Amino acid sequence: MASAAEQLAANVNWSAFSKAEELQKRIWFTLGALIVYRLGTYIPLPGINPDSLARLMEQQTQGILGMFNLLSGGAVERMAIFALNVMPYISASIIMQVMTTVSPKLEKLKKEGEAGRKTINQYTRYLTVFLAAGQAYAISAGLQSTAGLVMIPGLAFTLTTVVILTGGVMFLMWLGEQITSRGIGNGVSLIIFAGIVANLFQGFASTMTMADKGSISWASALGLYVLVAVVIMIIVYFERAQRRLLVQYPKRQMGNRMFGGDSSHLPLKLNTSGVIPPIFASSLLVLPATVAGVYGTNAPDWLAETVRLLTHGHPLYMALYAFLIVFFAFFYTAIVFNPTETAENLKKYGGFIPGRRPGRQTADYIDFVLTRLTVVGAAYLVGVCLIPEFILAQYGGNLLLLGGTSFLIIVSVTMDTVAQIHSHLLAHQYEGLIKKARFKSPRGNS
Repeated sequence: MASAAEQLAANVNWSAFSKAEELQKRIWFTLGALIVYRLGTYIPLPGINPDSLARLMEQQTQGILGMFNLLSGGAVERMAIFALNVMPYISASIIMQVMTTVSPKLEKLKKEGEAGRKTINQYTRYLTVFLAAGQAYAISAGLQSTAGLVMIPGLAFTLTTVVILTGGVMFLMWLGEQITSRGIGNGVSLIIFAGIVANLFQGFASTMTMADKGSISWASALGLYVLVAVVIMIIVYFERAQRRLLVQYPKRQMGNRMFGGDSSHLPLKLNTSGVIPPIFASSLLVLPATVAGVYGTNAPDWLAETVRLLTHGHPLYMALYAFLIVFFAFFYTAIVFNPTETAENLKKYGGFIPGRRPGRQTADYIDFVLTRLTVVGAAYLVGVCLIPEFILAQYGGNLLLLGGTSFLIIVSVTMDTVAQIHSHLLAHQYEGLIKKARFKSPRGNS
């Protein structure tokens, strides 16, 4: 039978939104912060020739700059102050997650609670500055290596570019933290979400243009839109899917009263790794195209052939893409979820899985279930990410300007944000019920 909280959640009155002033303030703050971010993607770096930059970006659409441009909402092709977006911060966060599993000092900090978490976050910020400065220097060197792109190349341009781009990353990191604490949803995820959605309508418009010119039939264009809707429904289904392991707590007698005997569930998500595997896989596969872009027309023959084989829609590209997604799905799941630690925490609080002994046997069972869930989750990620590649192989050109990774980010962030709005409405209803109970109780006792 559903609990009182579940019954209340199922009957949330969305008309209460107009009365939830705190929620409205959070939403307006989030929208304002995202508008500030989008304005920053249109402020270009000083000293760059825009015409030469446009020609360079046409050559780099298949490289890592093209992927960054998609995630940043076009900031890279305009070489704006937010061209690096929050990618250095995400890379730093992933590196710190990996380090907490191999460094005893960081692992100890992780277990210290709030104080340890703050220390790790500070280390992450320092690493973000280092990564952002390195990437900004590489961008400045790449821009100056192209003749006519930088109006006045030299040390002054390098320092200006490094300071501005690094400052842009740190500002977006701070803005994301402000959205998380004072707005709705995860701030960093919403910033990436806003960048991808900015290209969404352009992608659908390009498909309509191709259909209008006769490059594809209108039936094919309509079929693509239907396919997008189906993919979104599949993502929603699998991102919500989880395996719940029954956990029971023994009864304890204290004096004349009996405590405990409750049961709960240990939820294991079908896709524990999230969108990290597709991002890592695509980042590795676009490296040859990025290196070839640096060489230009002087690229070695072997590198040019590698780039040709690793283009979107090519069978070798799709095979390697699928393999890397599966590899990173298992790798990242092993980093973010530790069955042994989970089993020890259950044992510490007296919980156990029926039919399994606390400790090692419980850890082995959790690992057994998690491995099989990861197999299904990895297959789901491969399917979602390869569907756009098959479309590219069939029709050529980037019809929707969005890959499976983009759809995963859009749907996941939307679901998380809606869930948080739902939680705020639920809390608002609880507050209303408590106030009514307080007003009624004196009259009931009189």
